[in-house]
Amino acid sequence: MIKNYSSKRKKNKNSEINCPSCRNSVTVRDYQQNKIICESCGLVLRAAIKDNGPEWTAFTQEGYEEKSRAGPPATETIHDKGLSTQIDWSNRDGHGNSLSPKRRSQMYRLRKWQSRLRVVDATDRNLAFALSEINRMASQLGLSRSVQEIAAKIYREVVKKGLVRGRSIESVATAVLYASCREAQVPRTLEEIAEISRVNKSDIGKNYRFLSRELEIYLPPIDPTRYVARFGSELKISGEAKVEAMKIIRKAQKKRLTSGKSPSGTAAAAIYIATLKCGERRTQSEVSKVADITDVTIRNRYKELVEKLGENVRV
Repeated sequence: MIKNYSSKRKKNKNSEINCPSCRNSVTVRDYQQNKIICESCGLVLRAAIKDNGPEWTAFTQEGYEEKSRAGPPATETIHDKGLSTQIDWSNRDGHGNSLSPKRRSQMYRLRKWQSRLRVVDATDRNLAFALSEINRMASQLGLSRSVQEIAAKIYREVVKKGLVRGRSIESVATAVLYASCREAQVPRTLEEIAEISRVNKSDIGKNYRFLSRELEIYLPPIDPTRYVARFGSELKISGEAKVEAMKIIRKAQKKRLTSGKSPSGTAAAAIYIATLKCGERRTQSEVSKVADITDVTIRNRYKELVEKLGENVRV
């Protein structure tokens, strides 16, 4: 069990603080409340203190051992998990002053050896390239850090099982990123990911299906309602229309009309119907452009939803 160090009371027998009430010099440092308290009478001697001890305390069966940690936490998104030293590429010192030519040459050699030492074998080179690609695509798509961590963990499992062999690293990394979006229920379509990737949509889909089969993972389709907010914002429709679109999707889900259908297509059709009902008409071309699907898809989903749900709309 891991417990935050701040919740632990620590006695300081050598404290120089004397209690003005009882003259006792034995104090208790309460890091949970950031106070120094007299052990004898309970008088608060100092407030807003800083905890200079280890960041975490790890408890084991034999007792507990303190673990200190310096620098940023470990992360799966870097091939060495961020545990190695990184040398900044700017030729300036800690005060912001430019380095001398001699010092620049020295720093250049240090950077070169540092980059060589961080990448030891082919596995490290594979991870370094793939994870940098995942981070690049995630940044362009505006994905959160948690999605990047999920993608990095999946890719490490793929490398461990040797599933990258014979396949393009870019296509596998892109498929992993798509899988992480599905797992985190983040609304990103295959078309959106293919647009910022260096591989085509068919290769991404093929590798995604292969990884799902080999890793034995089942990822349910993304809820169509998760697309409504983003599509609606791009179309500049009101909150009323967005709520109406979500209601239409919920009705369709209850009648199992969304089964086997593209979530983005269902969301786009629901938004189109909602704009007609709320008097904020948007054309099928406008909606299809935002959802990155064809007009035919919206037309088919629209007709099906109106007919099966009995929606009363005026075109």
